[in-house]
Amino acid sequence: MFSIDRKDFGPDFVFGVATAAYQIEGGQKDGRGSSIWDSFSATPGNVHNGDTGLNACDHYERWAEDLDLIRDGGFDAYRFSFAWPRLIPEGTGAINQSGLDFYDRLIDGMLERGLKPYATLYHWDLPSALQDKGGWMNRDIAGWLGDYASLIGDRFGNRLHATATINEPWCVAFLSHFLGVHAPGYRDIRATARAMHHVLLAHGTAIDALRAEGVKNLGIVLNLEKSEPATDTPEDIAATNLGDAMFNRWYLDGVLKGKYPEDLTTPLAAYLPEGYERDMEIVSRPLDWLGINYYTRGLYKSAPSRIGFPIEQVQGQLEKTEMGWEIYPQGLTDLLVRVSTDYTRIPLYITENGMAEVEGEADPRRVSYYEEHLKAVLAARAQGADVRGYFAWSLLDNYEWAEGYNKRFGLVHVDYQTQQRTPKASYRAFQGMLHNTR
Repeated sequence: MFSIDRKDFGPDFVFGVATAAYQIEGGQKDGRGSSIWDSFSATPGNVHNGDTGLNACDHYERWAEDLDLIRDGGFDAYRFSFAWPRLIPEGTGAINQSGLDFYDRLIDGMLERGLKPYATLYHWDLPSALQDKGGWMNRDIAGWLGDYASLIGDRFGNRLHATATINEPWCVAFLSHFLGVHAPGYRDIRATARAMHHVLLAHGTAIDALRAEGVKNLGIVLNLEKSEPATDTPEDIAATNLGDAMFNRWYLDGVLKGKYPEDLTTPLAAYLPEGYERDMEIVSRPLDWLGINYYTRGLYKSAPSRIGFPIEQVQGQLEKTEMGWEIYPQGLTDLLVRVSTDYTRIPLYITENGMAEVEGEADPRRVSYYEEHLKAVLAARAQGADVRGYFAWSLLDNYEWAEGYNKRFGLVHVDYQTQQRTPKASYRAFQGMLHNTR
């Protein structure tokens, strides 16, 4: 159990759990179109064991059971994502009625259980038909996402407590177009630069579309790291500054300041879309809140021999999760204080935080992980950061992208053969804290 109390966070603090459509839903026979993750995972060598999201956690059929788990855990809210190809199979054009009906059931089910729906429009499952047209490399994607946002706003907007446009634009752009680790699996600097801009242009366009439909309480979800130098040499400090620009400041500066850091616009000048500066007013549309996903720090050293970006991330000496990520709660405090001091006073939410661990029902390291990161949130609040909520990643063990089913982040264990759900000790720790009203 946790040693901290729910009351430590105040009466209005939101506790929730988070998931993503492709990672849990399955249910791909209702007229849902193909996504880039269907083709990426079907390509040998891309995903551990050749795993795909075809069945995932069968949330499409078991959503009621899963919502009961959220309610019974004492959580206030559920952060979920819409599957673009389930709603608009080709990305544009014809709408799939079965997809609309599914999300009607899901959202109504949340409301019936007293859960606040926190929706994300895009959590990485781009319709394959749009990738055929260039995907995030094509400026037209801003309009495509805007039209999709209009559909969401019109059909579901008045039932959503909060809506985010895009989850983790660094992953959408850099991880997927430069490092090639996620779909569509490019390793091309021009593709990367264009995706880095277009993902934020699309975000701003979607904000406009949602507001036009009267949707309130809008934000974006950024994955941020605490960037630190491997040594105190000037070279490693400079490397850290560049790493921070790539991972954090491109997205923070773009969305909240309406400009990109010169550390990156200079080396990317030959690859960025012509006239991108004229889009910055759209990129930086005012937001009602900012979501931050935090897992670890980035430890950098100079690597002069590397072409393009002469830096390298190295492993530190801290305890690590099964993903190999260092456990560093202080980094969360530091990030929250930095964002609230240097960037914005709008409310902040921890929209993802959690760890992969190999275990069954007993997960003592995960219990400790959550407690220490919840304390880190309290420490940030004590220093003036306006943090309004915390969402644990994830409700369920699920399809962990390129790791397939090899890594488990869930508060609830899933037997992928039987789909049986079994709450872990970490779930019970939240349940004990959240039902504590003393």
